[in-house]
Amino acid sequence: MPSLKNELQVLFREGRVKRIGLLIIINFLCCLILLTWCASTQSLALRAYTHTVWFNVLSLLTCLLSLWVEKQRPTSIFTFGYERFEVVAIFSCTVLAQLASLFITKESLERLLDQPEIHTGRLLFGTGIALLSHLLVIYGSCNSALDHIIAAASSSWLQDQVTDISQSLCSIIPALSGVLLPRVNPMLLIAFAGAGALFLTNFLVEMKNYHLMDSLAAMAIASMTCATLFPMSVYSGKVLLQTTPSHVIGQLEKCLRETLTIDGVLEFRNEHFWTLSFGKLAGSLHVRIRREADEQLVLAQVVTCLSHLVPVLTVQVFKDDWSRGIPVVSIPPLTELSSPSLAMHHSNSVFVKMAGGVGTASGPSTSAQEFKAQEGMAAPTNHVQPLSSRQARLNTFSPTFVLAPEHSVTMPGNINTVESSLRTSEDKSNIHHDR
Repeated sequence: MPSLKNELQVLFREGRVKRIGLLIIINFLCCLILLTWCASTQSLALRAYTHTVWFNVLSLLTCLLSLWVEKQRPTSIFTFGYERFEVVAIFSCTVLAQLASLFITKESLERLLDQPEIHTGRLLFGTGIALLSHLLVIYGSCNSALDHIIAAASSSWLQDQVTDISQSLCSIIPALSGVLLPRVNPMLLIAFAGAGALFLTNFLVEMKNYHLMDSLAAMAIASMTCATLFPMSVYSGKVLLQTTPSHVIGQLEKCLRETLTIDGVLEFRNEHFWTLSFGKLAGSLHVRIRREADEQLVLAQVVTCLSHLVPVLTVQVFKDDWSRGIPVVSIPPLTELSSPSLAMHHSNSVFVKMAGGVGTASGPSTSAQEFKAQEGMAAPTNHVQPLSSRQARLNTFSPTFVLAPEHSVTMPGNINTVESSLRTSEDKSNIHHDR
C-alpha cells in the first residue's frame, strides 16, 4: 500500500491541487488572526463568524479528498471504490459546524445574564477579513461534492426568505434574475448575513453602547448556520444510509417499465437501488426470462436500458423453471404378480402425505401393526404414555390417498375388504390425531 507521502506527492502535481492548498493556507492564517482578535475584542459574534471560516477550511480539505478519490480504483476491500469517503467527509463537516453553533448559542445565553464589555477597535477589520476569505473559497475553488449537495439538498428557511425577496426584485428588475434566481448559494448567504450582523453590532455598540447586541448577533449567526447546514447533513446522511433519492424514483420506475417490454423478460425480483456517492447511483436486480430466451442478449439489453441512470449495476439473469417433479410409484401389472394376495397388496397401494414427506402404506393385506411399523409408530396399547405438544405436532400427519387409474382393477369379492381397510386407516389416523 502506498504511503501518505507518496500519495500527496502524486496529488500535488496537479495545478488544481496547488491552488486549493494555497487557499487552505490563507484561510488557516485568517482563522488564527480572527481567533486572536476574538480574545482581544471579547466579541462572541466574531467568534461565531470565525467558525464559518473554519468550515471553509474543512470544505477545502474535502475538495482535496474528492480529487484523490478520482484517481483511485476499486479494490477487493472497497469494491465500489472510494466515492463514499467524500460523503462521510461532507457529513462530518456539516455536523461539526452545527455542534460549534450549538456551543455558541449556549455561551450566548449565559452572556445574556452577565454581558461583558465589547471592544470595537478590531471588530470591523475582523469582519472584513472573514468576508474576504468566504468570497475566496466560494469563487476561487471548485468543490464538486459541496456544489452537488447544495443543489440537491432542500432549501433552508433563510434561502426561502431570500428567494421570496428575490422574486419580488426580479419582477421589477428582470436583469437580476440571473444572479438571484432560482436559489442563492447558502454559503454566500451565511457570509453576507454574518457580516451584516457584525456591522450592526459594531454600530450599536459605538453609538448606543448596547453591548448586549453582540450576544444577540452571535445567536443569530449560529441559528443561520444550523438552519443552512442541517439540510445538507440530512441529505448526506440519507446517502450514507443507502436510500433511493426521491427525485430519481419516478425515472427508475419508468426505466423498469420499459425494460419489461424487452423480448424474453418475464419479471424483476429483488430490485434495489441506492446512492453510492453524490450524483452516482448503484443497483442490483434479478431478471426472470423465458426458457428459450438468450441470456446474454437479454442481459445486454437490460443493462443498456438502465445504465444511463444507474452506472453501477449488477444484474442476475435466470430462466423460468416452471416444471415440477411429480412423485411416481411404478406398480407392476397384475399379470406379473405371483399370488393373488400380493396382487391385492400392490393394486390397493396408497400414498400417505406426512409432515416430513410422502410415504407409501399398504392396503388391506397389511395388518395394523405393520402399518404402524412402516410409519415409525408403535401399536396402540391400553397403557399409553402422554405425548408432549411438540411430539404431537411432529407425529401428526394427514393421509391423502391417490389411486392410479391405469392400475385400478375390479375385484367384486374384495370390495368390502378394501372399504374396511380404508376406514380402519382413517380411524387410526383420527385416533393418533386426538392423542
